[in-house]
Amino acid sequence: MKKFKITVDGKEYHVEVEEVREESAPRVQRPVAPEPAPAQAAPVPAPTPQAGRPQAPAGGGSLTAPMPGTVLKILVKVGDKVEHGQPLVVLEAMKMENNINAPAAGTVTSIAVSEGQSVDTGQLLLTIE
Repeated sequence: MKKFKITVDGKEYHVEVEEVREESAPRVQRPVAPEPAPAQAAPVPAPTPQAGRPQAPAGGGSLTAPMPGTVLKILVKVGDKVEHGQPLVVLEAMKMENNINAPAAGTVTSIAVSEGQSVDTGQLLLTIE
C-alpha cells in the first residue's frame, strides 16, 4: 500500500493506493478526510521578461475558442497592444470562467465575437497582428 498527498484547488487530500492483482480480493478502504488547506498567500505577479530570455513571437494571428462556451467578457479593444500570455477574453464553459490568453505579442486588429455570444471549439474570437 502506497500513501500519497494530493492537492486539488488548494485542498490537500491523503490517499492510499493498493496494487490489486487477479489473485487478491479487493479491499474496501475508508476515505481519508481532507486536511484543512493553509491560508492562501497573495497572488504572485507574472514574471517580467529579463535580458537574455527569449521573447514571445510577435503577431499571433487568429485566436480561437479552445472549447465551446459563452463569451462573458472581452478584455481588449481593436487597436490595443497585447503581450504574450495576457488575458484577452473570459469564456464560460461548464460553469467555470476561463481566461483565453494571447498566444503572442501584437496588436488586436479585429474582434469577431461579442459578450454573451455562444461559441464553438475552434471559432474565431479575435485577430492579433
